[in-house]
Amino acid sequence: MSASGHEIKAAYRRLARMCHPDVVAMNQKEMSATEFMKIHAAYSTLSDPNKRANYDRDLFRRTAMASMSRCSGGYKYNSKGNWETDQCW
Repeated sequence: MSASGHEIKAAYRRLARMCHPDVVAMNQKEMSATEFMKIHAAYSTLSDPNKRANYDRDLFRRTAMASMSRCSGGYKYNSKGNWETDQCW
């Protein structure tokens, strides 16, 4: 989430050089093409400021939901009308 545009571009170029179908062995071309397409899709998302903002929001939302689901008891509503956590920390 905190990577700069320069860091993203450098990582993309490094990975693209390693996974491009033109530079891998013949028996790895199909797998390499799939990986290269994933890398390119990620770069397309992260290099566009609007798409990256949406991706970062979704990532934050997913990590927040995952951390809530790891909570042992979750949230409970007692009969007095108060929200309680069941030792969620």
